[in-house]
Amino acid sequence: MSLEDELMRRLRETAGLRLVRHTSGVIAAAMGAVVIGDLSVATGVSSTHLAQRFKELVGVTPKRLARTYRFAAAVRAIDPAGPVDWVDLAGRAGYFDQAHFGHEFRTFTGLTPTRYVEVRRRFLREHPGHALDVGPLPAD
Repeated sequence: MSLEDELMRRLRETAGLRLVRHTSGVIAAAMGAVVIGDLSVATGVSSTHLAQRFKELVGVTPKRLARTYRFAAAVRAIDPAGPVDWVDLAGRAGYFDQAHFGHEFRTFTGLTPTRYVEVRRRFLREHPGHALDVGPLPAD
């Protein structure tokens, strides 16, 4: 038996893998704009069981995965070349309100959304045409 065969055998035997694969696919398709309680109901398992399987197999809970997808979608939607309608952007990304969005933004980046855009604009001015001009950029 090859190493690949053995690894595939172990993956098939991993408890909860199908559950985690399915649920993470739903989270990804919705770009994180999901209610985790609804996911556990839809899959027929408790929220605790779902969180445990995720934590064991992925390293984070489904809630954290959803938050990460939602935040990434919001950051990708920012056009640093123009004005940003934060209320609209937050709503489209699945945040309940702008305050929730602002809190999440600071949690993920350490910056307010406005400060993030300032940093990103400065970067684009200093590095026109840079490859990083296509997505979220790290703060300085």
